[in-house]
Amino acid sequence: MTFSRYGIYFTPAPGPFAEAGATWLGWDVANGCRVGAPDDDVTKRPRRYGFHGTIKPPFHLAPSKTAQALESDLERLCDALEPVVLEGLTLSRIGPFLALTAVGDVRELAQMAGQVVRDLDGYRAPPDEAELARRRQSNLTALQEQNLKDWGYPYVMEAFKFHMTLTGPLPQAQRDAVLARANTHFGDLPPRPFVIDSLTLVGEGADSRFREIRRFKLRAGL
Repeated sequence: MTFSRYGIYFTPAPGPFAEAGATWLGWDVANGCRVGAPDDDVTKRPRRYGFHGTIKPPFHLAPSKTAQALESDLERLCDALEPVVLEGLTLSRIGPFLALTAVGDVRELAQMAGQVVRDLDGYRAPPDEAELARRRQSNLTALQEQNLKDWGYPYVMEAFKFHMTLTGPLPQAQRDAVLARANTHFGDLPPRPFVIDSLTLVGEGADSRFREIRRFKLRAGL
């Protein structure tokens, strides 16, 4: 399959938690297929990306680079990265969105994400003017604007916050009901402790949906 963009995600290993996220959103990123009976009003916007936490945001491949080289360099990087252990995940409101967010000290996770963004940045084609203009509609802070210029995305490095998006923007009156549904759907499946011991290379297909290309274990210290 040919991919228009690539990204580096955390995606849960196959099992009940991954299945719960896939059926909630309606898209199984690992197998590249529709699943469940999702609520389009709630999950249509994040569905195309699958159940994930972004580490390196989606990017177009630089003209001089190949997907095979990206895969090889990500594998080498993962061999040098240690797993990150956090207390757990919790359902949170992020503005008008709902997401699973990390509980506990996230500094090691932020450092790891920053290293992935930095070390693989040579594979990223610069954003075009249309993408820059679209990003700037969000009233970026000075830090986010600098990140956009340096790394092609506002919410990396010091502005990084790990989250696994569950909804599009929700009206205020709808948020509590959707939060209750999400709590019921996920139950006690969000792991405690929450361990990030692999990273997943994903690609955006012609249908604008992301699919797993390959999962890499973080092997340093093992």
